[in-house]
Amino acid sequence: MVLFSRYAIALAAAALLAFYAAGIDVRRLPAPPAAVTFLDRTGAPLGTVLASDSTHAVAVPLDRVSPWFLEAILAAEDGRFQRHGAVDVRSLARAARDYAVYGQARSGGSTIAMQLARLLHPTPSTLRGKLLQIVEAERIAIRSPKDAILEAYVNRVPMGGNVYGVEAAARTYFGEPASDLDLAQASLLAAIPNDPAHLTPDGGSRGLRERQRYVLDRMVALGDVTRAQAGAALTETLRPRRHDAGIGDAAHALFFLYPRVTGAGRVRTTIDRELQRFVQAQTQAVVDALSAFHVTDAAVLVVDNRNGDVLAYVGSPDYFSDAALGRNDGVQALRQPGSSLKPFTYELALERGTIRSTSILPDVPATYAIPGGKLYQPADYSGRFNGPVRVRYALANSLNLPAVHVLSELGLEPLLDRLHDLGFVHLTRPASFYGLGLTLGGGEVTLWELAHAYTTVAREGSAIPLRLIDDGTGPGATRVGDPSTWSLVTDMLADPHARERSFGHHSVLDLPFDAAVKTGTSSDFRDTWTVGFTRDYTVAVWVGNFDGSAMRGISGVTGAGPLWNRIMLHLHEKREPESLPAPAGFVATTICATTGHAPQRNCPAVVREWVRPADLADVRRPIAQQLGHEYDAWVALQPAGPSSGTLRIVFPHDGDVFVRNPAANALQAGEQQIALRAAGGRHAVRWSVDGRQLAPDSEGVAFLPVRLGSWTIVASDGRSSDRVTVRVEPPAIGERPGFTRRP
Repeated sequence: MVLFSRYAIALAAAALLAFYAAGIDVRRLPAPPAAVTFLDRTGAPLGTVLASDSTHAVAVPLDRVSPWFLEAILAAEDGRFQRHGAVDVRSLARAARDYAVYGQARSGGSTIAMQLARLLHPTPSTLRGKLLQIVEAERIAIRSPKDAILEAYVNRVPMGGNVYGVEAAARTYFGEPASDLDLAQASLLAAIPNDPAHLTPDGGSRGLRERQRYVLDRMVALGDVTRAQAGAALTETLRPRRHDAGIGDAAHALFFLYPRVTGAGRVRTTIDRELQRFVQAQTQAVVDALSAFHVTDAAVLVVDNRNGDVLAYVGSPDYFSDAALGRNDGVQALRQPGSSLKPFTYELALERGTIRSTSILPDVPATYAIPGGKLYQPADYSGRFNGPVRVRYALANSLNLPAVHVLSELGLEPLLDRLHDLGFVHLTRPASFYGLGLTLGGGEVTLWELAHAYTTVAREGSAIPLRLIDDGTGPGATRVGDPSTWSLVTDMLADPHARERSFGHHSVLDLPFDAAVKTGTSSDFRDTWTVGFTRDYTVAVWVGNFDGSAMRGISGVTGAGPLWNRIMLHLHEKREPESLPAPAGFVATTICATTGHAPQRNCPAVVREWVRPADLADVRRPIAQQLGHEYDAWVALQPAGPSSGTLRIVFPHDGDVFVRNPAANALQAGEQQIALRAAGGRHAVRWSVDGRQLAPDSEGVAFLPVRLGSWTIVASDGRSSDRVTVRVEPPAIGERPGFTRRP
């Protein structure tokens, strides 16, 4: 018998330990899904982003809940909360008696722990469901302190509609935190959980006021308040309504921020609500105006250059337009940036001495060998070539050929490293993947990254992160590049005269105050960009289509340019910005536009340019214009040719080596020919190869059949002549035939 008793005791102890081990400590529960209310920089509401399950909830500790509400909710739902365990046997028995006598429960039998159990694990309203609820409540009570149970409950209790918890209810219905609730507000909110589907404060329910009266009467009965206090609370005029509900402004910014601030409750952003509304309206207006050109989408960022604050963030013309794919965020979308990356190529080349401000660059047809036995032949949208151009002219007019030439001299790796330093984190492929087209926008970047990079230019290489929340710490700056070189590039981008060739006089890029600006257009007119800055603000604009379809003849200046112009004028309508500073560390001097040196008597155009003092002596040395072989193809395209009258073979070049295709059939073998071109002569050109005459066509071009060997080519017009020697070789193993080798 004694042995049996010991066995029973041990068994009971083991069962108790097992039950304790299976208990639920509500202090370890994950916080309920939280909604976040966002404010603009002045405290004006922007909107509320609900939790992922569409609930509006905010968790707070008990010490941030008004004592009036805690007393009211206990009076309404569990007056003996502090004096019973998970189950209040007296209340449960009374509820069972009422059900037996009246056919329904006339008083609640569920404790706070039982209600919390149902919130955590919903059960059906059946006898079995109630028993499961009791078991779950016991598991909670055995491991959780009373205060922890109450805190978990008040943060999860349904408060009408998609609002959960006292903090969310207080902010939603009264626009204030739960800690500030007075007795009238607290008793009204404590009335809701009895029937949250019908007792919503913003629904004007008479039943809610009746339930509030019941709550106050219970508080009087429990000694929490006096009858006079209850009467005053009941007669207090309350106008509950939904505060900060839904999304009013900057929807894309709020949804971008939400995962980064979950649980914060209320967040003050850097957004300027009035500016945001203006930019949003202008975005829609410009897209509507361009609709005939198949333009449907746009995105904008406005940044304060002083601190990186994002003042306006428009991800699409209308976030709520599902038909227009409005939920896509054009600020964070990856798109090809077109020519908007060119300034970073020029700055790095100037900084490293690959070029200088007076360098003359070739805007001429050019071919570059690329991996895979292929050739890259960049072109310009205009289809025209300008020949020798200075750096300022090439950058301001966004000429493609000079930019690629500069990058070929600079190297791909240095530019890609610099773009990474500027914050282009999505350029993750090796430099060889992008090739020389990188400077023309061959990668994919976001508008956010582009705005950040141009803000860095505006700050002369002092890079700070863009921010949507001011955490009060102040931006930490890092140095990228040389300040004086950035200021020189800024001066070039702000020069309205230098860009007239491509953009015309008084274009949308020209403002009545100093502003540096750059456009970009991706291949097939799928993306257009305009990014620019004053001393105060950087504005970055993308216009295109989220579905990737091409616009009809819309470029950076005609697509994104008008929107950029409107925003810039609005930002400075009350006060013009300070002028952009002259490039520090440079001095101005006069040069010939075609040589980059001091003008001679026959210089066709004289301009002023900023020059480093160390280069001044060389720049002031006059030289005659000399065109190297890289200009030969361009010279050949000129109708009149050079005015010197001296004949010159422009293709092929002396020493060129060609590879013959041995696998060609008879027809293909006959088509393997080298075009012979000359320029500069004043009379008809006669061609000969190793003394054998070749008949030119009507344009003076002769064709040399591709045969193995070494060949001397002579061109003559009777007054002057030129000669070159070329070789034709069989291809090496694995070599693609037909390409020119350079020794």
